[in-house]
Amino acid sequence: MTQTPLKFYVPEPSGRPGQATDFSYLRLQPAGEARRPAIDIAPYDTRDLAMGLIRILDDQGQAVGPWADALPSDDVLRKGMLAMIKTRILDARMVIAQRQKKTSFYMQCLGEEAICIGQSLAMQPGDMHFPSYRQQGLLVVRDYSLFDMMCQIFSNDKDPLKGRQLPVLYSVPEKDFFTLSGNLGTQMPQAVGWAMASAIKGDTRISAAWVGDGATAESDYQTALLFAHVYRAPVILNVINNQWAISTFQGVAGGEGITLAARGIGSGVASLRVDGNDFLAVYAVSRWAADRARNNYGPTLIEWVSYRAGPHSTSDDPSKYRPADDWSRFPLGDPITRLKQYMILRGIWSEEEHQATQKACEAEVVAAQRKAEAHGTLATGRTSSVATMFEDVFKEMPAHLRHQRQELGV
Repeated sequence: MTQTPLKFYVPEPSGRPGQATDFSYLRLQPAGEARRPAIDIAPYDTRDLAMGLIRILDDQGQAVGPWADALPSDDVLRKGMLAMIKTRILDARMVIAQRQKKTSFYMQCLGEEAICIGQSLAMQPGDMHFPSYRQQGLLVVRDYSLFDMMCQIFSNDKDPLKGRQLPVLYSVPEKDFFTLSGNLGTQMPQAVGWAMASAIKGDTRISAAWVGDGATAESDYQTALLFAHVYRAPVILNVINNQWAISTFQGVAGGEGITLAARGIGSGVASLRVDGNDFLAVYAVSRWAADRARNNYGPTLIEWVSYRAGPHSTSDDPSKYRPADDWSRFPLGDPITRLKQYMILRGIWSEEEHQATQKACEAEVVAAQRKAEAHGTLATGRTSSVATMFEDVFKEMPAHLRHQRQELGV
């Protein structure tokens, strides 16, 4: 009997350069159809929410469905809109700065602003975030200094991290922003461990971790799910499925034929799949997950469906592996445009106010950039002093380090 030869299978995206992407693989669900369960739901009973898609905003900009019962206040909406606009302008300016050789590297969160900003506004001060490298909005919405962010990006003499981190790898514990690591996936078990420690101490604070779809293929991710499930850690595990890793379609990380959220069910973690470009859904689901964690019902895994509108980083050229117009045709749209439509319909925003806010944010970002560049950029060569490499290591500097510092003349 002749047997058919085995074939090695490699997932392929439904669109490549010159070929329009078929986004039907997303299996979208109409706004308002997903149910809103009680926070004490058993993880196994969230199967339909892991396979569906929680949405509140419909195509007309109206809030519909059971999740619309937990909408943010007008003040929160305005703060979220301001932070999203400011973050997008910051990103655009820093990409230009990188092209001008003022910094070596930058990563945008273009098209994903609603996810981290909406969740931040749904949580409490003291809750710790363990971010990946597209969560700069966490700092912007918490009013962290743009000047300090830019000095870190430029690694100049006012860099709060003294040149010890790559650009965009921030560390701001006073804003509940844990040190960012370039080793993807590590923040997941760190966040789970932090949450477990909070529970051991009888604290009331919870944590949140952030990874992209590509990092779910890391073993650290599976370890985090195991410990979160076993010890019912009060943690939110955020997976931003923006469809692409560096140049690899999300199917290579296991998202083809199944949702990334569904993989959490097998690990015993309540799992939800959410429209990440719907600010209202982000806020409502984040509040639900935070309440679940804070009331000792355990962790929640959330897959945020979005799209990486720009390159993976300033080192990437996405036109080499995907259609150039993908974002304009992505069915979940632009998070800022969608929130603006809703707020205008609500009568709490206007096109004039939107334009004025954009201009004001542009002026604020430009002013911060000028101030930061005055302290040096990579282009000017005025970067963080080499003397700082000897500091903050020992309480009392050993003799051999003092000698080395003297040899350097710093």
